[in-house]
Amino acid sequence: MSKFSKLSLSSVLFVSAVAASSMVPGVVKAQTVDNTATVPATTVPAPDSTVNESSLIRSIGKDPMVNRTAQNAAPETQAQNVTSVSQLSDVKPTDWAFTALQSLVERYGCIAGYPDRTYRGQRAMTRFEFAAGLNACLDKINEIITAGLADKVSKEDLAAVQKLQEEFAAELAALRGRVDALESKTAQLEAQQFSTTTKLNATAIIAPSFATDSNVTLSGRVRLNFDTSFTGKDLLRTRLQAGNVTRFDRVPGILSSTVAGTTATARLGFDTNTDNQFELDKLFYRFPVGNQVTAFVGTRGVDWDTVFDTVNPYFADSDNGAISRFGRYEPFIFRAPQGAGAAINFKFNDQFGLNLAYLANQQFAGNAVGQSGLTNGGYGAGAQIVFSPNKDLKIGLAYIRSFEPGFEIGSNTATLVDVSGSTGSVNSRRPFGAVDTSTDRYGAQLSWKVAKGFAFGGWVGFANMRQESGIGRNNADAFNWAVSLAFPDLFGEGNVAGIIFGQPPKLTSNSIVARRDDGSTTYHLEALYRWRLSKNISITPGVFFIFNPENNSANNTIVVGTIRTTFSF
Repeated sequence: MSKFSKLSLSSVLFVSAVAASSMVPGVVKAQTVDNTATVPATTVPAPDSTVNESSLIRSIGKDPMVNRTAQNAAPETQAQNVTSVSQLSDVKPTDWAFTALQSLVERYGCIAGYPDRTYRGQRAMTRFEFAAGLNACLDKINEIITAGLADKVSKEDLAAVQKLQEEFAAELAALRGRVDALESKTAQLEAQQFSTTTKLNATAIIAPSFATDSNVTLSGRVRLNFDTSFTGKDLLRTRLQAGNVTRFDRVPGILSSTVAGTTATARLGFDTNTDNQFELDKLFYRFPVGNQVTAFVGTRGVDWDTVFDTVNPYFADSDNGAISRFGRYEPFIFRAPQGAGAAINFKFNDQFGLNLAYLANQQFAGNAVGQSGLTNGGYGAGAQIVFSPNKDLKIGLAYIRSFEPGFEIGSNTATLVDVSGSTGSVNSRRPFGAVDTSTDRYGAQLSWKVAKGFAFGGWVGFANMRQESGIGRNNADAFNWAVSLAFPDLFGEGNVAGIIFGQPPKLTSNSIVARRDDGSTTYHLEALYRWRLSKNISITPGVFFIFNPENNSANNTIVVGTIRTTFSF
């Protein structure tokens, strides 16, 4: 005869309900995990059409390294204690185990339910699960006896439990062994893990691309971000990058079939060519100063789109935004000398913010000779005011004073002058040639979410340049503008369709007559559709047209297209 036949019906119901409680996550967990250290875990934000890298870095509240506690919680796996069996929605008075469950809840407190207030008593269990539930109830009974409340435990129940202890002695011993082994493995993992404070998140791009009169290319880019947080509110970002994406501005002859030469307006927004060798792309530290101030300091990758607000949420990101370099954001502001330096963000309230920064050219900020270093080489110092009267409208106004050296960088002869950040005409980039150039840069940005599925944006930028070395002290002005239409969640959540039209930087005046952009005006027209296959994969086919390249109607229209596939993990 089975040992169970010797037990009373109420006792069987009692232990059956106890064992069934082991099926609720949290009961076993309480026995196996409480003594182990919690390892911080973070999740990589899914690609989002309204979130770009700069807003992710700048927003402490949204940073993946900050909300670690909330992210660690798994609501579906957390048991919920109940004080009355009536709180369990799937337990009815007509159920055969109702009385036993009621007794366990009211007398022993051994029962826990799921977060949705269900008990799920019809699930099957293993002998180990039964042993775990039995062990949990034994602990409860011991607590009651220790507290001097032994009279609340019936002799019949104690006898049933004693017999069950004998029946399941092997399983209980094995369970303790499994817990010991789990603790040992946990300790080993803690000793061998990479870091409790660092999270790796990465993106990889694969893209076939083409430009007028060039071969079709197949290239890619990989970025590995090591995000470290020491306090939960700070961020140390270290990025390694490698790629072989073609720069179409370096492909001879794409201006037209009759005019040799190249133009920066043909560049892709994600082009990076390191010959597929990994290099350090970013190294900076961001930390809060009080509740309303965030500070940045770094030696590489402290860019203007990191410390200023691009006010272009749908197209600023090179992974999932515009496919062209010009279409990402206003170039006079966000392509000024950058990379190494410091910045401060003031957030006065939900409507107003002030950003201040001093950034030097990262390529030569660590060089101690010639026109280089933090203060004697290329630099930009500026401020931005951001005004957001409501969640759908944002306006940014920015000013940057910059200096870009022309020659003699250390022992090498090189020029860093590129006022328009490799987005406009040759004359707008170097209005006076390879000579020292200072610039006053002005920019205004707008983003307006008109409706749920439609957003309007754009910018206007102006630059006044002065020659600081060489023969003469000439002056020049340049201008650019763009408007964008975004259609978020078109044909599916996370998708974005976009149209961008504008005028890349053009030199509108120059005291050096031979370097003026006279005659025609270059126009940029771009169309793209970002299709989100999953939270980790998106495909963005897109094309853009450059009309009158280099502000010369004699040049044929340039067409650049790509199918950018982005993996994030």
